[in-house]
Amino acid sequence: MQTASTNICERMDHSPELSEFRRGTVIGCHLCNKSIRDISLLLNISWSTVSGIITKWKQLGTTATQLPRGTPRKVTERGQHILKHTVRRSRQLSAEHNNSV
Repeated sequence: MQTASTNICERMDHSPELSEFRRGTVIGCHLCNKSIRDISLLLNISWSTVSGIITKWKQLGTTATQLPRGTPRKVTERGQHILKHTVRRSRQLSAEHNNSV
């Protein structure tokens, strides 16, 4: 039986997060001087994921999942675009109305 998180990941068309053990395995292979391509083929993980894990490990010294910074946005980027367009349009309409009066 699949868990809810697995089902969500399948619907979103991306793989679930790698376990701490798998990320540690990537770092272990890297420390044994394996190339990113070799690690990718050996562990059946995309090379971009392997590269990201190694980069994160070099920068932060850990492969643990970090909490997102800051407060989450209340309005999406698309919502912001629509809001700006609406404000701009309402200003144009009010300017046209004031000029005609």
